[in-house]
This record gives sequence, structure tokens and C-alpha cells, in this order.
Amino acid sequence: MQPSVSIKDLKLDFGNVPVLRNLNLDIGKGEFLVLLGSSGCGKSTLLNCIAGLLEPTDGSIYINGQNVTWAEPSQRGIGMVFQSYALYPQMTVEGNLSFGLANARVPKDEIKRRISHAAEILQIEPLLKRKPSALSGGQRQRVAIGRALVRDVDVFLFDEPLSNLDAKLRADLRVEIKRLHQSLQNTMIYVTHDQVEAMTLADRIAIMKGGVVMQLSSPDEIYNRPVNKYVADFIGSPSMNFIKGSLRHDGEARVKLGQLDFSLNDYSFTRSDFEGEVWFGIRPEHVLFADAASNAPVSFEVKAELVEPMGGLTLIWSSLEGTPFRLLVDGQAKVRVGDTIIAGFDPARASIFDMQEELRI
Repeated sequence: MQPSVSIKDLKLDFGNVPVLRNLNLDIGKGEFLVLLGSSGCGKSTLLNCIAGLLEPTDGSIYINGQNVTWAEPSQRGIGMVFQSYALYPQMTVEGNLSFGLANARVPKDEIKRRISHAAEILQIEPLLKRKPSALSGGQRQRVAIGRALVRDVDVFLFDEPLSNLDAKLRADLRVEIKRLHQSLQNTMIYVTHDQVEAMTLADRIAIMKGGVVMQLSSPDEIYNRPVNKYVADFIGSPSMNFIKGSLRHDGEARVKLGQLDFSLNDYSFTRSDFEGEVWFGIRPEHVLFADAASNAPVSFEVKAELVEPMGGLTLIWSSLEGTPFRLLVDGQAKVRVGDTIIAGFDPARASIFDMQEELRI
């Protein structure tokens, strides 16, 4: 199947500074792809290249099989939603939705049909006669999405559309965007630095760093089998625990973490012959506690140094072999600072990386 959006050997330099480096990416028709990374990783720059707002230094961009590398944004068949709502304050919601269509000389009946359809999907029908100043932040963002929606295009681009909203509104609109995608089945490319948005919305996530895609895969694969330590550390809140250790083969694969020495019989290796210094990673939510820890393949005692109640869950900070170590346990667990607790884990749920290149073993 031909991809909806295809990026081939894309490079972009700002002066002597490389921002995107030989980037290749195929996005399937109807796919929801999230570009995820910290500030400055190149995710918004890539989106702007796809939109035609930035000209690449080299490489090509195809949308629905057409080379649009040098085409104007209006000729690319895309709808874009920005971080700032960018609504015309003097116009009503209806005026904002119709403005671009009227300029493109779309017939009035068709404009009315598209606005009615978008307003129904986004549940903004009662707001059509209001001006942006009379709308809440969430309502304004719905209108901004509606302005892209009325263009009736195959590809939608979202540039951190929820980052200006408070936490509850972000969660509510995140659900609306997911429902919108399920309803329309259009290709959507979504930029965010929020991993919760990425994990809940995406069919696939492209994690970027320094203008390069570190890993491109499903949320499940990225969470459970990160390709390197950067991805493992970036995904997950709280982030993964990392402990320095050594990996050896004495008839079986074994890891030594200070005083702890245990088998890796059930671990799924990508490089089964590796021996040497490693980072051993285990997520706080995969660390077992109390009775469950006593029956785990690996168990040990730690002291609770800090306790953070979060309602349904409690985060316990401790130390293992001189390294900060966190446990995410049930919110009803009775733990106080200074308590000695039993913790444990199953090595099969770990992620192990070599010390030099920090790639998954």
C-alpha cells in the first residue's frame, strides 16, 4: 500500500546547524503518527517541512504519491492545527470556519455543509455565532481543529495543540481527538512533548532526538522494548530505574548488580552473546512490593527515603546499590519514611543496555 505521507532523506540546516539529518519516514493512510521528543529535537521543524512552512535543505516529501517538496502549503492537501489558536478575533466562530473556504471560492452551499458537519463532530453548534473572546480555551481549540476539518483534506497536522490548556481540558480534548480520528480515519501527524498524549493517541510513535528518529514503533513496543537507554528513560512516568551492573555467561546469562547476582533465563535478548558492563533498567511500576516481592525471582530489602502519595498510587523513593531506586505501589500501601521494605522484580520485565552505545541487549 502506498503511504499517505512519505519523507525521503530529508535534511534541514539552519546556517551551519543541522536540525534534521537524513530523515526517512513513511506514514500509512489513516494512521495516527505522533512525533515525540523534548524541546529542540526537531519534531515541530519536521511538521513544518511537511506543511510547507519551512523549505528543506535536501530530500523530498510526498503526500498521496505527489512530490510536494516545493509546493505551497495551500497546494498540499493538508489541514493544520497550531499550538496557538490563531483565530480571527473580530469574526464569529462561523466566520473563522468559513474564511479560508470563501477565499478558495468554495460554493456557499458547500461551505455551509462543511461547517455544519464539522460543528456537529466537534460539538460546537451552539457556539457558531460567538466570537473567540466569548469562548473558553478548550472551545477555541475545538474551533481551531474545526478550521482544519472543513478543508476536507486527507492529512491533518497537529503542532502541540493541547499544550496551552489545563490538565483536565487536555485530557478531555485528547479523548475528542482520538474519537475524531476513529470517526474520520484520516491520516494524522501529531507533535507533542507529552508522553501521555503520545501513548494514548498514537498508532505509532516516532521518538526524536537531535533531528534523528531514535525509535519508530507502536506505543506497546516502545514501552516494553525500548531500543536504547534514551528511549527507555524518556518513556514512562516516573522514568525507568537504571542500575550499573555487569552481564556474563556462566553456562547461563547472569547479571551482577553489586551484591545482587541473578539469572536472565527468561529475558528476551537482542544480542545474546554480549558480555560486559551494562545498564540494568526496571520500571517503578514493575517493581514488586511486600508479599509479592518475597515470591519474586529477585528480592531484596530497601529503606523508604521519601514517600509521595498520589491517590490511587504511591511512589516510594529508595536506593539500591547506591543508586536512586523507585517503586510505584498501591495507594493504600502503608509505608512511612524510614521503613525497611521488601522489593523485588522479574528480570524478564527488565531492559538491559550496553554501557558504551547504550543500545538494547
